Amino acid sequence: MGIKKFRPTTDALRWTAISDFAELTKGKPEKKLLMPLKKSGGRNNRGRVTSRHRGGGHKRMLRIVDFKRDKIDVPAKVIAIEYDPNRSSRLALLQYADGEKRYIIAPAGLSVNDEVMAGSGVEIKVGNATQLANIPAGIPIHNIELKRGAGACVSRSAGDSCLIMAKEGNYAQVKLPSGEIRLIGLDCMATIGQVGNIEHETISIGKAGRSRWMGLRPYSRGVAKNPHDHPMGGGEGKASGGLPRSPWGQYAKGLKTRKKKNPTSKYILKRRK
Repeated sequence: MGIKKFRPTTDALRWTAISDFAELTKGKPEKKLLMPLKKSGGRNNRGRVTSRHRGGGHKRMLRIVDFKRDKIDVPAKVIAIEYDPNRSSRLALLQYADGEKRYIIAPAGLSVNDEVMAGSGVEIKVGNATQLANIPAGIPIHNIELKRGAGACVSRSAGDSCLIMAKEGNYAQVKLPSGEIRLIGLDCMATIGQVGNIEHETISIGKAGRSRWMGLRPYSRGVAKNPHDHPMGGGEGKASGGLPRSPWGQYAKGLKTRKKKNPTSKYILKRRK
């Protein structure tokens, strides 16, 4: 993947930096692996806004992604690398030896015509999936399960990867992208390699209109409001609003929101910074 920049013929293009999409395969997505995605506009089942600044945006279809990699010991061939509007990473379309097609998160270095497989005796190479017990320490991994058979829920964003630090008993000590070190069962599945589209974090959308295409609506800063509208409002001139808070007074920086008696805390060896 590369980053495409433009000549500054307009104010917006001066700052725009987007993906060149060079790694993508031309063609349409697999129709059988699509399903409609209904927009909520940030509203719950009662019609009340529970997530502000959402609404509008381009229509999207949801891609059905295989996060379980439960097709064991069946070789698959990569037939396409595709764009997914619902996530930062790319998708790889696999065609298995029996003809079935599935989407997976595309790791960096995986290209069309490569072969991948999931199972306990697979080769340690990019795109293959196996249990943590079979992966040597120090190998980058992604798409990790926290509960066997539940599907991957860790390290799925563009450029993410984890490292196995050590193995002890029935658990592996895995360092997550946040810096947290966590115990994960050795029978949980993970995929070898780093998630692709690594340069996603360097993208600059350049203009407000592109935010609207993505379904993000504009918002006003708290310090620009009146005191009766926001705890950080008011003041003569450009006055600071004190500690960052939400409109309802909850602190936005430094406030710990994790439950003190969360049952999964015993699996965390080292907190993220």
